[in-house]
Amino acid sequence: MERRYVTIDVFTDRMFGGNPVAVVLDAAGLATTQMQAIAVEFNYSETTFILPPKHSDHTAWVRIFTPSSEIPFAGHPNIGTAFALVTLIVDRNEKVPERFVFEEEAGLVPVTLMQENEVVIGAELLAPEPLSRRAQITRESAAACLSLTAEDIRTGEHEPQVLSVGLPFLVVELASRDALRRATPNRSAYDQVLPLDGARSIYAYARATAERPSEAGPDIHARMFTSRMTEDPATGSATAATAALLAETLDTPDRELVLRFAQGFDMGRPSLLVARVLKRAGTAGSVYVGGRCVKVMQGSLFLPGLT
Repeated sequence: MERRYVTIDVFTDRMFGGNPVAVVLDAAGLATTQMQAIAVEFNYSETTFILPPKHSDHTAWVRIFTPSSEIPFAGHPNIGTAFALVTLIVDRNEKVPERFVFEEEAGLVPVTLMQENEVVIGAELLAPEPLSRRAQITRESAAACLSLTAEDIRTGEHEPQVLSVGLPFLVVELASRDALRRATPNRSAYDQVLPLDGARSIYAYARATAERPSEAGPDIHARMFTSRMTEDPATGSATAATAALLAETLDTPDRELVLRFAQGFDMGRPSLLVARVLKRAGTAGSVYVGGRCVKVMQGSLFLPGLT
């Protein structure tokens, strides 16, 4: 049994940056156990599997697996999957559409392609769910999870809280970029806090300045630590949720808010994610996140007798 795959570096304009995702292009007929085994073999943050859509109006049914389990939605896997599909379409000399619509456990995920000089350079997704604010924890508990002190946790706009626009994360604002650099996940503290209201990972961020974000450079620096004590180079779903929260907490009028998030710099895989939030009546409406992509590898999987 052979299946084609490609790997895409997402939220970067150069190879070996951003967040890699493996995309299995023809996954029809694979069992869930096989998909999970393949995800373990790649050992990326996520691996996606493209299947025929359940409804003809949609592009594909996309299943997303971490090395531990299947998840309902994620950011960089959707962006990377869209970019991988474009490579197939180009190879067949077919017209590239303006957008795809993926069926996922969290709902429908529209993904619009980004082009420069008629060449696709990346993509932007629309989060499948509105922002939900869930359980909170104390700053002391958040600090312990990140091997920091309570003074390193900023709570001016929000307490450490579980947020979701399709996949929950415990989101913690830090007081400084220095605190973000020093953050390290602590297993014993994690086990006391997580899982919490669906969240299994912690997304920590620090604002570039204490003032309202500027247009020059990143507005936000971020890191994300999983329950496996690993770090994610770029986390689109958490970025989207955090941008939605900031849109609601920043003292700005109803409009489109654009925020640039820098992630992965402290682990040597620099990533840039751009989030857009349409703020209406003081709340976050549609939430988008996007960025550039680079194709890195392609090949075939040979799966003799895998069950």
